[in-house]
Amino acid sequence: MIENFLGDATQRMDKSVEATHEHFNSVRTGRATPALLDRIQIDYYGTPTPLKNLATINAPEPRLLTIQPFDPSSIKSVEKAIQESDLGLTPSNDGKLIRLPIPQLTEERRKELVKLVRSMAEEGRVAVRNVRRDAIRHLEELVKNGDTGDDDERAAEQRVQKLTDEHVAKIDDLLKRKEAEIMEV
Repeated sequence: MIENFLGDATQRMDKSVEATHEHFNSVRTGRATPALLDRIQIDYYGTPTPLKNLATINAPEPRLLTIQPFDPSSIKSVEKAIQESDLGLTPSNDGKLIRLPIPQLTEERRKELVKLVRSMAEEGRVAVRNVRRDAIRHLEELVKNGDTGDDDERAAEQRVQKLTDEHVAKIDDLLKRKEAEIMEV
């Protein structure tokens, strides 16, 4: 029974690390990548829809993204959503295709992005710690219900703490790499 809780906790912590990694990919460095636009939602006929579901996104050059909406009538709403996002990019369209030039990052903007990435990492760490808290609460309930002994619970709590430390270290490692990528000129 304890193994089930530990397996579940491991899975949930892995998902938290993966979600943090995906958030990091949506932060722009100096290079054009379609993942930059993953967080952008378009108001498409009254429904918030991810941009990647409404358009083809390509990176034909290292500093340029092209966005070709499947529905040409949605080009204005796509352009508006990009302008209103926190990416700091200015789109231009020719009626069928939106070009999104990726300017070189300024030192100030790099520092802002590092702060953003650090807050994303902290959210990931908090998610991992929440999984730890839930797992320990379940272990305590097992002891209270008489399903397991105190020694087993203590050993399981130590394993949960070790899992937590490993996953937080993974997030810290991802953060270090992303910070280096952002600060690279």
